[in-house]
Amino acid sequence: MATPRMKTASRQVQVILVTVANQKEAVKIANAMVSTNLAACANIVPAMQSIYRWKGKIVKEREALIILKSTKAQYPALEQAIKELHSYETPEIIALSVSAGLSRYLAWVADTTHS
Repeated sequence: MATPRMKTASRQVQVILVTVANQKEAVKIANAMVSTNLAACANIVPAMQSIYRWKGKIVKEREALIILKSTKAQYPALEQAIKELHSYETPEIIALSVSAGLSRYLAWVADTTHS
């Protein structure tokens, strides 16, 4: 049976998706988020094709994707830190709540990002 602490951690863990212009920017942002304990870990998908509407035009760009694991409590500071480092005028920063996962992993994310 999961402890109350683990149940709390599982409710608060978030996966944050951030698209960036290239792998160099992804590494810079990911490293900053992990080294400041705003994220427990980061995964980088180095190349993907993005198609989106921006300022009335359809844009097709190569981008990189950062997948961060953090907590709801850390999200405001994490978002602010990403905005300060990001090259885009309006960066994609999306937090998804984790509804289930390995209890030990979720507890690790919460412990690692605890301020």
